[in-house]
Amino acid sequence: MIYEKKTDWYTTSSNLNGQKRGRMTVFLGVSAGAGKTYAMLDAARERLAEGVDVVVGWVDTYGRMETEALLKGLPALARRRLVYRDKEFEEIDLNAILDRRPALVLVGNLAHNNIPGSRHTHRYQDVEELLAAGVNVYTTINIQHIETLNDIVTRITGVAVKETVPDKFLESAFQIQLVDIPPEELIQRLKDGKVYVPGQDEEALRRFYRPGNINALRELALRYTAKRVGHTLETYMEDHRIEGPWPTGDRIMVCVSPSPFSAQLIRMAKRTAEGMKAEWLAVYVETPRRFPPNEAERDLLARNLQLAVDLGAETITLTGNDIAGELLELAKKRNVSQILIGKSLHTAFWEWTRSSVADNLTHRSSGVGIYVIPNKPKPEKQKKLHFPTLRIPLINYLLPLMTMALVTILAGLVYPYVGLANVAMLLILPILFSAVKWGTGPAVAAAVVCSLTFDYFYIPPVLGFIPADLPYLLSLVVFIIVALLTGTLSGRLQQQVISSRQRETRMAALYSLSRDIAAVSEINPAMEIVARRISETTDSQVAVLLLDQSGKLELRAGASSQDFLNDSELAAAEWSFENGEIAGRGTETLSSAVGLYVPLRTEQYSQGVLGIKLESKEQRLQLEQRRLLEAFANLTSLLVTRIKLAELARESHLVAESERLRTALFDSLSHDLRTPLASIIGAVTSLLEGEGFFSPEASYDLLQTIKQGALRMNRFVGNLLDMAELESGLIRLNKDWCDIREIIGVAVRDMKDLLRDRPLRVKVSPDLPLVKVDFVVLEQVLVNLLDNAIKYSDTGSEICISASYDNKQVKITVTDNGQGIPTGDLDHVFDKFYRLKSPRQVSGTGLGLAICKGLIETHEGSIWASNNPSGGLDVSFILPLGEAVPNNPSCIYGEENNDH
Repeated sequence: MIYEKKTDWYTTSSNLNGQKRGRMTVFLGVSAGAGKTYAMLDAARERLAEGVDVVVGWVDTYGRMETEALLKGLPALARRRLVYRDKEFEEIDLNAILDRRPALVLVGNLAHNNIPGSRHTHRYQDVEELLAAGVNVYTTINIQHIETLNDIVTRITGVAVKETVPDKFLESAFQIQLVDIPPEELIQRLKDGKVYVPGQDEEALRRFYRPGNINALRELALRYTAKRVGHTLETYMEDHRIEGPWPTGDRIMVCVSPSPFSAQLIRMAKRTAEGMKAEWLAVYVETPRRFPPNEAERDLLARNLQLAVDLGAETITLTGNDIAGELLELAKKRNVSQILIGKSLHTAFWEWTRSSVADNLTHRSSGVGIYVIPNKPKPEKQKKLHFPTLRIPLINYLLPLMTMALVTILAGLVYPYVGLANVAMLLILPILFSAVKWGTGPAVAAAVVCSLTFDYFYIPPVLGFIPADLPYLLSLVVFIIVALLTGTLSGRLQQQVISSRQRETRMAALYSLSRDIAAVSEINPAMEIVARRISETTDSQVAVLLLDQSGKLELRAGASSQDFLNDSELAAAEWSFENGEIAGRGTETLSSAVGLYVPLRTEQYSQGVLGIKLESKEQRLQLEQRRLLEAFANLTSLLVTRIKLAELARESHLVAESERLRTALFDSLSHDLRTPLASIIGAVTSLLEGEGFFSPEASYDLLQTIKQGALRMNRFVGNLLDMAELESGLIRLNKDWCDIREIIGVAVRDMKDLLRDRPLRVKVSPDLPLVKVDFVVLEQVLVNLLDNAIKYSDTGSEICISASYDNKQVKITVTDNGQGIPTGDLDHVFDKFYRLKSPRQVSGTGLGLAICKGLIETHEGSIWASNNPSGGLDVSFILPLGEAVPNNPSCIYGEENNDH
């Protein structure tokens, strides 16, 4: 008994969702009775002694005392009981293990097929879910249960094993421990009753346990383990950049058909590709002569293609009349170096009269290796798949006969004028018409009737059949050949049109969906579009489930109806979401569910689940259906990701903008608060410490400094409060009829200290009407505009305030004689915290003009800035007059032009 133990078995790796993935140790034996379960339990007891949390999920001892002794003392979970066909069965309780979440779980008999009603069809799928949940697994398997070796074991032992595990799954194992046993010892154990319990077919079992069989199985097991070690070594050399002879870029193609023999070809292609370290393709060519396939063919084809997918192949479906030509064309495009194809063995006459696809490939291949695998089916074990028979309604046979009767009457009328040869040509017309309209069967029936009609009515002696008419049987043969050829070609053309339309419909649906969702920016409308489009394309009920705020799946959109989403269906959807795999009807996971659930997954995580209730009654999901639904799911997941990323981008932009505003605010606070505070503190300190030292004029100047600093701080705090009110929407206007001249006068008096070194010119229309505004708010606007003009113009330069009106609005402009503003900055001067780069050391927060804009817009007015042609900047705003009021003749300044 040979098996190894490693100390780092419990180390885990991360899966796509970021969750720690468990590691699997496989105990591989040559056959039952080799000691796999014993070795697994022995290793588990060592882990338990080391303090590891070990739990028995499923272990069968088969009544062996040594194995039962090792099982005692190991914690075990209760098994799940299922009723199937009025019998009770036990299966592994997957939910109990996931709830318990041990560090290590023991699951024997990896190749076991679960009872219908279980979550998964196969036990290895249960193990895969445990591994994905981060649980480490010890499991057992015999060499004959490995998928690619199944055919070889069948030829060696003569026993076909139906329970298999895909090689792709075993390749993910952390380690494979070989449990070997000499043939003599295994046979002795069988004789001692240590392999099977009494009562079983011991004679049949002994026929299997022959020394030659056991040695052959041992060799397979040793080769498989050695190949695993070799692969591990190559991986190590690649990871550590050790030079070595690395594999070349070969690519293998295997030809798949709805035949039981295709499964053997697929397994052989997997073994060949694995040995050559090459990529491989599984290709099926759909031809009109075998279309549409019957239900048995569709199911077998789906099984074969799914087997290829499970073994790691890329599956491709083509359509065409020339199978060999399509395969060779694809081989050239994909750089295929070898093609594997099966060929049934027939009689020499059959081979001489017909050309098989394998022969065509061999004759037409150029630079591609063709490997033809012969197949001689066994009648007692394999049933030959017949060509599909279409159930043609009786009316489709009656209509050609009616057409023939009409043409016969017409031919009888023209016979005296056109002759016998033209009548024969005329009678061919209903054959051609029947072939095109109703198919090959009705056309052949029409051909037979046509031949008999031609002989009976037109071949002398008329109205009778005589032996002399036998040479005219050639017409019957000709008519039937015409019917067969025309009907076959017409059927192929019709099926090609149907197939092309189906593909066109699928492509159009995908294009239409991608086009409709391209500009959608909200999640719920987007999901409604997705559900509607998928429902229209697949003629099914559709539900889109996404995560809510609490992290649970919720229905976001649906089409047709979603009455199939009961508690059990939602549980299937939850499983599909958590594991990132397709589940439900037509699959091998939760196949008893009514709906099919496709996860909306990306490379990082799942976004949700697409639930579809298909109306098809087929037991297995077809490859084309699966690809179409996966394409829909991929588009939907990309859409959800795009919308979420757009939301994150908006949030990031808001955060960045908030950070920028915060930085600008802190910069302003540090300057516009510290500067006036410093001047105030300095002036107050001077007055207190130099009491009696300063003259009255100096003391007055210091008090003015304190006053100006306080006013400056007051304006700064006022601007912050005004901006906060504007952004929160809490500002309320107290509108009343006001005189613009009076508002200008109050603003000028507020700024008189800053304007004492500036000439001020005020231009106000003498008949300016009253305006219904908030006096205090508009005064604040003018104060901010004057303050901005003072900051950005030279000392001693003139500042002008002008006011005019027309019948609809009043316009007020504040003009300075500074440097103006670059044209590119005119659109930004009213942004919050926006300050121009100026050689002048200008203080401020950049809120003044932004507050002016907000206050003017609350009055339903507008404000803008423009460069004055004579130099400087004009900041203008307009206010609507609203209802008409009498002009106010009074004016504070008495004249139109006043200088200050």
